[in-house]
Amino acid sequence: MQIIITGGGGFLGQKLAKALLQSTLSFDELLLVDLVMPAHPDQDRRVICQQADLSKEGAVESLITPQTGLVYHLAAIVSSHAESDFDLGYLINLDVTRRLLEACRRTKAGIRFVFTSSLAVFGGELPEVVTDATAVTPQSSYGAQKAMGELLVNDYSRKGFVNGVTLRLPTICVRPGKPNKAASSFVSSIIREPLQGEEAVCPVSTDLSLWLSSPATVIRNLVHAATVEGSSLGNWRTLNLPGISVTVQQMLDSLERQTDAATLSRVRFEPDEAINRIVSSWPGQIDNSRALRLGFQVDSGFDSFITQFMANDLQKTL
Repeated sequence: MQIIITGGGGFLGQKLAKALLQSTLSFDELLLVDLVMPAHPDQDRRVICQQADLSKEGAVESLITPQTGLVYHLAAIVSSHAESDFDLGYLINLDVTRRLLEACRRTKAGIRFVFTSSLAVFGGELPEVVTDATAVTPQSSYGAQKAMGELLVNDYSRKGFVNGVTLRLPTICVRPGKPNKAASSFVSSIIREPLQGEEAVCPVSTDLSLWLSSPATVIRNLVHAATVEGSSLGNWRTLNLPGISVTVQQMLDSLERQTDAATLSRVRFEPDEAINRIVSSWPGQIDNSRALRLGFQVDSGFDSFITQFMANDLQKTL
């Protein structure tokens, strides 16, 4: 069996590849595809790295073969970038998703298709606690594109063209590397940069509640998604992945608790209404029960996010 990861050169793609290589899943080939040539995450001969622009004619169609059994579609234009470049956002986040689904449909029915969506599908007036069935009312182009992708995966699964599951990822913290164009980039930055001895800017109020997951838990849940029975998902194959609700102030308190006041002092506040408008429209409290019943996991508390980053990713970032 072949496994494909689009966005295989990115932070999640690389961590997922390593986890799959160490998992009990049986496969012959792991194909990592990205706009920039992905790094080889291991010396395992099953791994193939490919540089490809999936928006180009024929690029997506060439990936799917009769040996393909599992596709992780992680590739996307992130939130603020999709908002500022309307055409590129729809090209990558919607059109490429549709082409991948079509390629699966025309090559072999029943390929497990794991689509990573986002809490950005929600917005506006939300109930106090969001569930998997809460109506999507996105307040950004990125959110609209992800919501359309969810509907595509559900409909292609309903027709039996793919065996799909959509995972709405919590905001992932702490990500290694540098800030990107995602509206949520500050969530990792206000922890990561102070730990590296650098200043960080927080563009939102300390009262803002965020729905978070650590990288390790998200990766475990992505691997688990490969084995969840389609029949157990019912008619709605979209899941809010488990997370924990944490305010920005609680994150900063945890940073000081795990380090010291000098580290915390490297965070300064510069309100940014554009970022605040996007992230404050996302839910801060979600019902995890359905995903937990299906075997997905959740973090115990935010302190572990910081200790996990310090143990696994801080030196690599430095």
